[in-house]
Amino acid sequence: MAHFDTEYQRLEASYSDSPPGEENLLMHVPEGVKSQWHHIENLDLIFLNTYYVYNLHQKNGFTCMLLGEIFELVQLLFVVGFTVFLANCVDYDVLFANKFVNHTDSSKVTLPDAFLPVDVCSARIRNNAFVIFVLIISGVFWLHRLFKFIYNVCCYWEIRSFYINALKMTMSELPYATWQEVQARIVEIQKEHQICIHKKELTELDIYHRILRFKNYMVAMVNKSLLPVRFRLPVLGEYVFYTRGLKYNFELIFFWGPGSLFENEWSLKQEYKRGGNRLELADRLASRILWIGIANLLLCPVILVWQILYAFFSYTEVIKREPGSLGARCWSLYGRCYLRHFNELDHELMSRLSKGYKAASKYMNCFLSPLLTVVAKNVAFFAGSLLAVLIALTIYDEDVLAVEHVLSSITLLGVCITICRSFIPDKHMVFCPEQLLRVILAHIHYMPDHWQGNAHRYETRDQFSQLFQYKAVFILEELLSPVVTPIILIFCLRRKSLEIIDFFRNFTVEVVGVGDTCSFAQMDIRQHGHPAWMSEGKTEASIYQQAEDGKTELSLMHFAITNPQWQPPRETTHFISQLKERVHREATGAPSDTHPMSLSESEPRSLIANLLTGPSTLASVHFDRDISLANHAAAGINDGGSALRSLSPISSSLHLRGSLSAAHRAAGHTSRTMAGSGTDARTVSSGSSAWEGQLTSLVLSEYASTEMSIHALYMHELHKQQSRGEMSRHTWHRQESDESSDSIPDEVRTSATSSTALVRSARVPMGGWAEDGQTAQRHHEPLPEESLEDEMPPHIHKVNALSFCVCY
Repeated sequence: MAHFDTEYQRLEASYSDSPPGEENLLMHVPEGVKSQWHHIENLDLIFLNTYYVYNLHQKNGFTCMLLGEIFELVQLLFVVGFTVFLANCVDYDVLFANKFVNHTDSSKVTLPDAFLPVDVCSARIRNNAFVIFVLIISGVFWLHRLFKFIYNVCCYWEIRSFYINALKMTMSELPYATWQEVQARIVEIQKEHQICIHKKELTELDIYHRILRFKNYMVAMVNKSLLPVRFRLPVLGEYVFYTRGLKYNFELIFFWGPGSLFENEWSLKQEYKRGGNRLELADRLASRILWIGIANLLLCPVILVWQILYAFFSYTEVIKREPGSLGARCWSLYGRCYLRHFNELDHELMSRLSKGYKAASKYMNCFLSPLLTVVAKNVAFFAGSLLAVLIALTIYDEDVLAVEHVLSSITLLGVCITICRSFIPDKHMVFCPEQLLRVILAHIHYMPDHWQGNAHRYETRDQFSQLFQYKAVFILEELLSPVVTPIILIFCLRRKSLEIIDFFRNFTVEVVGVGDTCSFAQMDIRQHGHPAWMSEGKTEASIYQQAEDGKTELSLMHFAITNPQWQPPRETTHFISQLKERVHREATGAPSDTHPMSLSESEPRSLIANLLTGPSTLASVHFDRDISLANHAAAGINDGGSALRSLSPISSSLHLRGSLSAAHRAAGHTSRTMAGSGTDARTVSSGSSAWEGQLTSLVLSEYASTEMSIHALYMHELHKQQSRGEMSRHTWHRQESDESSDSIPDEVRTSATSSTALVRSARVPMGGWAEDGQTAQRHHEPLPEESLEDEMPPHIHKVNALSFCVCY
């Protein structure tokens, strides 16, 4: 691949274990501060491990973290030891009453009678080579975890001292403090005591970069379809396979394992920043991937046994207590990575996805098979009849339980009935998938273009199930992971070694005080914006540089709303202000000179307040292009507003209080208080009680979440209108298999033709991008077969009239 030129300016890298420039800097520490932090030799090194600062906050303090780490070590010993004991030290003939035991005092068999003598047990273990091999591997792994535990305890002890002495927060206060409060204190401490010696002031973005350095790379690689996680299987069709084991191996290869691309936690190796030896580095990386894949293959039996045992001990009790839990759904690992914004912390991501869980479950339940429903109802009837008879007999005479397999039959029948009920839909359910999908979009913020208008199709449902999968499927994939992971590493990831080398070279930028970070995480519209996502005229990015699915624009808006005190660059500020002003103006009908809306002001503007109280002004949304576009956009934002109102957990509590005025006053008081002290507006004010502070924090958090949701809906609406206009111009992109391709109303065709057209080039895998009609081959081997799907032309989709049925 030819060298990719970027306008990012790198600093000179350092091969030492300290961040660049630290060895040549002297730092004056005031005596008072020195007496407080005398045990911390390198404050910047402490702050460099900001991930530990964040992790200690998320684990609710040092004591909770310590207990959690200890129990993980004990849990590993318990699983291995208990399994070996059950396999070699129990006489199951006695336990199952297949063999009689002679007693002198009683004929009753006790549990110790089923245990083999110690010498017999140890002899059986010594004579079993597989058990010895498992014990050796488990012992090595446990020692590795023990050393890691000791290292983590030392690091967390330093972070604990940092919290107490520097941030003035005790461990008992930590579980009740928000991360925004901790972050605001870190920013303030930097201004006073220079805990980071490379720059005078820290920004919220610097802190996020240090915490999410490697996760931002993973999000970018998934966004650019670089990681081999999508496959086309003969029977299942397109399938996504991304498990914890596969994720662990990716991180081991790229970031922290022996021979990885990074020389430490903050610096990419210097040779990977140069393009002259890219082929040699690609061969070296391919060889390393091969050896790691072989190691996974050799350890496959041990890992597989561990996965089975861990799943058995973890889920058996849950399945017995709640058999329907396997029919519940969860956000897949791939879904969490695909839906994650750049610079989005773990608790922010999980909070956002949790808010969309209810709507996602309702959407998936809309597609229950009628045939399967009929079968499930009848199976449940027959199983319930048998269960009723057994329960009645048990109530009449408890000796029935002593009959062989009666108790097992009762348990299995109960499980069968619970499973059948999961396939029977609620009789009060209303089928409105389009509205449910719009509610989901308001929270997850990302979805492919062809989903909109096709929410009722099984193809959309199957693709969404890749993001929102059954818990049973998640467990099954984790069990298969030890077998499938070596295959993916050896036969799929190895072929992408050159593309991976080019990715890390082209999209790594060195930031002062932070180190090497993914350039996508800078959220620079000019460098990585996409013209189809409101970045037209503001971005200079080529197709290779553009983030897909509006990732740059949506991530920028999310970070700006989540961190209102952050001061972005001038070009970024202009984009944010223009978008907020446009959303505010079109939602409220205000004149064009309305000031941009911001949550950092004294109180939220009318857009957010109207969303929570039920606006009538959202129906008046207007666009400058065409009246038909305005009607569709108004309906979309109105649906989004009603959906957000119905799902907002705070709106009902605010209505119970009578109005939003009290919350507005609390928000204004907090904003003014924190603005004077330089603290985040969402932190708890010192003059408020704990309850009032938590309520204010909840109110402001909900305002931020709702604001981001409406901005995401608005950006998707504009993107849809632009895409529809481009589709109407390029009719040769239609696919004959799409039944809805000829159902576009004439007025929509006319309005779309009058809009500004954006040329959308087909995306191909990393390493070779087609641009301006010319394909530049940037790799030395054929493209993976599973990535050819990205070259397919876009679909033409039916524009459905948006109904206003209530689905909640």
